Amino acid sequence: MIQQLIKPSNVVLTGYSYLKSAITGSVTVKGMPVAVGVELTNNCNLKCPECSSGSGRMIRERGFMDIGLFNRVIEELDPYLCSINLYFQGEPMLHPLFFSFLTNRIHTYTVVSTNGHFLSEENAKKIVRSGLKKLIISLDGIDQDTYSAYRVNGNIDTVINGIKNVTDAKKRYKSSINIEIQFVVSKLNEHQIPEARDLAHRLKASFILKSMQIINPGDIGTWLPSEKRFSRYKIKNGGYVIKNSLPDRCARLWFNPVITWDGKVVPCCFDKDAEFVMGDLNQDSFRDIWNGPKYRSFRKSILLGRHMIDICRNCTSGLRGVKY
Repeated sequence: MIQQLIKPSNVVLTGYSYLKSAITGSVTVKGMPVAVGVELTNNCNLKCPECSSGSGRMIRERGFMDIGLFNRVIEELDPYLCSINLYFQGEPMLHPLFFSFLTNRIHTYTVVSTNGHFLSEENAKKIVRSGLKKLIISLDGIDQDTYSAYRVNGNIDTVINGIKNVTDAKKRYKSSINIEIQFVVSKLNEHQIPEARDLAHRLKASFILKSMQIINPGDIGTWLPSEKRFSRYKIKNGGYVIKNSLPDRCARLWFNPVITWDGKVVPCCFDKDAEFVMGDLNQDSFRDIWNGPKYRSFRKSILLGRHMIDICRNCTSGLRGVKY
């Protein structure tokens, strides 16, 4: 009975800590994170031009998470977590032990996001039988030319056949897994949104639109959607800035940190190159890092002036005026 109360009690403590900190401007941390992102690998099979990993702009070392490290960390965090995202940068299904990361997740809502190139019939069967709660599959076009304009080296037929494999396996094994197609909206594909939604319906998947993150200022003219509601940016002084007013608060720093493949704890999913390492799980426990001086100092810097933090330039936390 006590174990069943830990997660909801932690949600209350974390929410209280965040609200008190946001209102007073003084850092309060009680409880542990409610969710966590875990990077299985930052390697990828595609070369997406506005992705830190795929574009080659990532400067940190490439590698694969050690399953032993993962198990130790999750053993510490699992009593408190409501959800785990097994992705950050890279393609998680490239990890040689990918399915080992799924089978150990019993008590927590687990999500994987993939580019969909490894969803063979056998892998689809393993996924739906693993207990995974949600599978997000990127599909940013309805024809090869449009799709591969961003998903460079990708094959749309492979992805669509992979989605069919998962939906067939879901039906065969009576799985409750949520299959979601994610459509990253750009100038090149925004006209295909209605057809993409219909395709998702035919594939028996839910459908979500996502505003594109642009990391190269020179590419703004190529990717920025003409429909303002699909863009997180606006043109200003010949360049582009995020529409977000960047209020001096951010729930991510209290609710959902990210762990890189090599055990570094970073504040959120927008720190793609691990510029702000809060601690190393090869050396310290998560709790010590979570309550440590580096994390406290970073939270304080957000409360004092979030607009001065580089990784916040693309952040959608608190963004208004963009529906998707």
